[in-house]
Amino acid sequence: MQHYQSYRFSVAPMMDWTDRHCRVIHRLMSRRARLYTEMVTAQAVIRGDRQRLIGFDAMEQPVALQLGGNDPALLAEAAKIGADFGYDEINLNCGCPSDRVQGGAFGACLMREPALVGDCVAAMKAAVSVAVTVKCRIGVDDQDPEAALDALTASVRAAGVDALVVHARKAWLQGLSPKENREIPPLDYERAYRLKAANPDLIVAINGGIRAPTEWPAHLAHLDGVMIGREAYQNPEVLLQVDPLLFGEAAPVDDAFAMLEALEPHIASHLEKGGRLHAFTRHLVGLFPGRRGARQFRRHLAEHCVGSEAGLADLRAAIAHVSRYEEAAAAA
Repeated sequence: MQHYQSYRFSVAPMMDWTDRHCRVIHRLMSRRARLYTEMVTAQAVIRGDRQRLIGFDAMEQPVALQLGGNDPALLAEAAKIGADFGYDEINLNCGCPSDRVQGGAFGACLMREPALVGDCVAAMKAAVSVAVTVKCRIGVDDQDPEAALDALTASVRAAGVDALVVHARKAWLQGLSPKENREIPPLDYERAYRLKAANPDLIVAINGGIRAPTEWPAHLAHLDGVMIGREAYQNPEVLLQVDPLLFGEAAPVDDAFAMLEALEPHIASHLEKGGRLHAFTRHLVGLFPGRRGARQFRRHLAEHCVGSEAGLADLRAAIAHVSRYEEAAAAA
């Protein structure tokens, strides 16, 4: 089992957001944050273009591959492929409520199938030597969160799971969109705290609605880790506080300007291979909150950094709009 510190802070897997370019940006602001891929189905890993789907830069480590699926054999095969690619953790998604996931009877649907989840974890554990973890909800629809989460936990513990990440709200599989499922069902952090108290030797991290760094220590008083999602994406500079606040280490860079300078070689390599600047800049719109020129920065990204001919000069021109010294929230 990996050390508890490995799960102290992580950035959630987020569809259409946490791709390899996003993860490079996040890694440049924190050496310690554990990063996750977008969810990839086991069948896609086995049958698809693996380099496109799960390829990553070694500098992203520690990074985990999140799989979707409900077939133990397929998940085991996909986990082995992921481990061979170099991922140091394979995570099973038991929390996504999207229609596509429901159609495949995996994601949050698996909260209703704790024995099957245990079988999936056991098969994955038998196939790989890296950590196998589960990300789940506290229940779905009319389930009792006490019974549902306890049942899932008991099953995956018996299968040898290495850690559990609890999104501390239910998922409503009918009547709410995926976006609404991230906002409307009430958060119940105390449920996750009770789970950890009842399973002191199991690594338990919490996810859901966590934003300001001032909130992180309160959760860590009860749990082994915090996982943030939208806040890390929409305000990526928050990651500059991870290493100093939670690990007693200096951040890799001083600020977002320094991060963007460090990002340039990664962008240049991507462009040389025929990629587009927008693959990176679409993940940068949350930079510089409250700083004079932030609005102009975002406008420049939208107007000049999306075309096939856009290059580093266009990104530098966008950055030039932002004041390095003066902050004015009203002007942002």
